[in-house]
Amino acid sequence: QAHLAESGGGLVQAGGSLRLSCAAPRRTFSTYHMGWFRVAPGKDREFVAAITKSGGSTYYADSVKGRFTISRDTDKYTVYLQMNSLKSEDTAVYYCGATLTSTVSIPNWKTYAYWGQGTQVTVSS
Repeated sequence: QAHLAESGGGLVQAGGSLRLSCAAPRRTFSTYHMGWFRVAPGKDREFVAAITKSGGSTYYADSVKGRFTISRDTDKYTVYLQMNSLKSEDTAVYYCGATLTSTVSIPNWKTYAYWGQGTQVTVSS
């Protein structure tokens, strides 16, 4: 059972920045594509961003393109989500996940085998 551990959430004003971290076991980090999803109150789980296991490709939801950046640190087995120009609509619990799926299915949360416990991001307007 892979254990993914998110951190970095918090309260920030609109226009501010946060960086989320997701630490993974070495084998998971090197074998799985990693993605970030979020769940806002009263809404379904929403794809945010993902990065392939090679780090060669990244994917973003249209709502975060140009504001969020996903990256990975191969020394720390950690995936990051840098969030800039935050908006109130970015308020949600953010989850890190790991998937073996084909790249075309990366935005589909149902293909993810492992999840972290989630970290709350609250953006005040």
